[in-house]
Amino acid sequence: MTKPWIPGRFELSRASRLKAPALALAVTSVAAFGLCAGGGLRFNSTGSLPIGLYRVSTGADATLAEFCPPEPLSLLSVVRQYRNRGDCPDGDNPLMKPIVARPGDVVVLSESGLKVNGKLLGNTAPRPQDSKARPLPHYPFGTYRVSAGTVWVASSYHPLSFDSRYFGPIPTSIIRHRLKPFLTL
Repeated sequence: MTKPWIPGRFELSRASRLKAPALALAVTSVAAFGLCAGGGLRFNSTGSLPIGLYRVSTGADATLAEFCPPEPLSLLSVVRQYRNRGDCPDGDNPLMKPIVARPGDVVVLSESGLKVNGKLLGNTAPRPQDSKARPLPHYPFGTYRVSAGTVWVASSYHPLSFDSRYFGPIPTSIIRHRLKPFLTL
């Protein structure tokens, strides 16, 4: 039996009573995300970084990059639904990744993962398959000196992150923004 929502007027089922707050939360969330993007804040809900808000920064200590992956990575990530809908030229969201190597650094990519200047980064071993058991080719194993105008990006937060272990260095020219954590879990 349902209880009257407004006594004496009409009754709503439990499911109907839950729809209004859910709709209000959805509308508020969409508005907040819009304000965040316009206000220099970015929301991350992926495993590549701690969940939370990140702010755009021009500071030298801004160690995160927001970028739209170039082809053929863009097509692969769209087809495999690695990213949500967004405002990159391919129609999906930009990636947000830690910058782990800069010009002059030495990167070694092997079965063990990414080593930067001799230090192995956790959770960076390339996986032969993605989370849906589809083949996922890695960037060629080897030793690389990071050249001018490029960086390597990788997440040590999640072993399935789609990052430089699969596509190698990225040109700094595709970085839309540098980011710093603002409010994260």
